[in-house]
Amino acid sequence: MNYPSRPTWAEIDLSALHHNLQQAINLCSANQRILAVVKADAYGHGAVPVTQALQSFGISDFAVATLEEALELRHAEMTDKLLVLGSCFPGQEGAFLQHNLMPTLLDKDTALRLNAAAVKQQRQLKIHLKVDSGMGRVGFLPGELREFLPQLRQFDGLVIEGFMSHLACADELDSTVTTDQQAQFLTMLQMVREAGVEPREIHLNNSAGLSGWECPECTLSRPGIMLYGGLPGSDFASKLDLQPVMHLQSRIAQLRQLPAGSGISYGHCYHAPADMRVAVLPIGYADGYNRLLSNCGQGILRGQKIPVIGRVCMDWIMLDVSAVTDVAVGDCVTLLGSAEGVSILGDDWAEQLNTISYEVFCRIGSRVPRRYLPKK
Repeated sequence: MNYPSRPTWAEIDLSALHHNLQQAINLCSANQRILAVVKADAYGHGAVPVTQALQSFGISDFAVATLEEALELRHAEMTDKLLVLGSCFPGQEGAFLQHNLMPTLLDKDTALRLNAAAVKQQRQLKIHLKVDSGMGRVGFLPGELREFLPQLRQFDGLVIEGFMSHLACADELDSTVTTDQQAQFLTMLQMVREAGVEPREIHLNNSAGLSGWECPECTLSRPGIMLYGGLPGSDFASKLDLQPVMHLQSRIAQLRQLPAGSGISYGHCYHAPADMRVAVLPIGYADGYNRLLSNCGQGILRGQKIPVIGRVCMDWIMLDVSAVTDVAVGDCVTLLGSAEGVSILGDDWAEQLNTISYEVFCRIGSRVPRRYLPKK
């Protein structure tokens, strides 16, 4: 038997997703396609519905972080090209072959394992060769690549479909790190070509790279955060016209009239300065409404921003609605996104929380149901 759910949810606006995708497409050069990044459950927006929407918008190249994320899409009958950015861990080789997944090749040991598994099945596995051009995280360093290329070329089970790297500081337009990385990337690409390997796909740019840096040699660009309406960095606020895709909402569960001086929530870190009308919403830090938003968060109610007061609880938050007329139990409050021409963006939360919008979206919890608004 189905029962009504708690009145807290996140609306996912697929028209906004399409708008942001078009922004990314407009930034690509004529020879580049979009490799849509839908890892981490499409940054908390729902990997399967978001991927299906992007397919309907004409996208056929996708990237996730893990085998588990890839299998979720395959089980949803997604048959397009699927790159697993987090590589292939020991014991996963058979799954990559069975489900036609492309691993990102980060090191020699993984290459040996994948090649052995493919040869055993008399098959070939397409891989994307990742190099460390200055990120300092994963991938082949120049010396390692030069040493390993002759052996890699002899692997009958592997086809080097792609060549890739990742930018560390592309969100800073005045940084020289990105120009240095671009140069290193092209030097290593030339190294690969001189070894007799010509990857079909070449990609370097993430959302920040696509928005601020040209890479004419690339055939793919990898937008992630910008698809979901988050800025890849503060330098791009005037460069990008993005729309929020997620709208986190809850309904007032209780209204309370509290006298001046009342302590509110744990620790009484807030005391009512005057008689106050307080709305209680059934959402808390277990849902991704960060506890650091205590006494500084906001909600949108009837076109006004109203303050969160008191400490954010696991399952509840309180807001001062004294300035809003005719408030009633059941009224909808938007905590993230837009309503009635007013916005509280993921980047706004990020600034308050000293983090990035990527984390804001990813932390909206699994017990918050997603509702998908179709493209208009």
